[in-house]
Amino acid sequence: MPHPYLEGTAKPRVFAHRGFVPADAAARGIAENTRAAFEAAVAAGAEYLESDCHLTRDGAVVLAHDADLTRIAGDPRRVAELSRAELAEVFADRGGLLTLDEALEAFPLARFNIDVKAAAAAEPAGRIAAPHAHRMLLTSFSDDIRLRALRAAASAPGIERLATSPGRGSLLRILAAVASRSRGLAARALRGVDALQIPERHRGVPIFGPRLVAAAHAAGVEVHVWTVNDPERMRSLVARGADGIITDRADLALATLR
Repeated sequence: MPHPYLEGTAKPRVFAHRGFVPADAAARGIAENTRAAFEAAVAAGAEYLESDCHLTRDGAVVLAHDADLTRIAGDPRRVAELSRAELAEVFADRGGLLTLDEALEAFPLARFNIDVKAAAAAEPAGRIAAPHAHRMLLTSFSDDIRLRALRAAASAPGIERLATSPGRGSLLRILAAVASRSRGLAARALRGVDALQIPERHRGVPIFGPRLVAAAHAAGVEVHVWTVNDPERMRSLVARGADGIITDRADLALATLR
């Protein structure tokens, strides 16, 4: 049975990557992973909101991709060095800072795909996510961070397990198992995973392909491809078995795939 996170929503799934920032909003200085970006994604029709999280100096789990503010605000300070209030001031004219708690409250019908970027954020993010397990997927490039977050969520009494996708180490094991052509090895490698969230290729090497898709689907695991902004590529990937597209252009993806 699929995880509730993957039930009752339209397929192919469209994940608004760090929200959605239309060109006119970007021209006004609106940034990704902000309240304005997620409001725009929901207004475009996105059911899934993809984001990332870090931990502030005073323990708030905030939605942000980078460890510092250089790219977003021309500010070299690290998220971990700042308080929530200091970050909110930086983001005040860039679309509005959101903590993970605030995002879950502000968008009660949305499903969240959260990539935990910092080890310090793993356990607090897991605890915040736990009551929302039906609409939350937690992941990380680091399997150690991912598993720490999942364990923290599972420690809450009476909480259903969260959906997850593999970190880099687990993904390499899955790819090796699929390459071996052993159904048993592939099934074992995919155990405990709800979705493979992968690039189409990495450094020129194909990752997404028919053998991986077949193995994932045989194990009841979905395949979501990132980050795809071209409509023709979206159509091609879905025709080849992708269950979801992670995109900066939720508007284009929804128009193309619905």
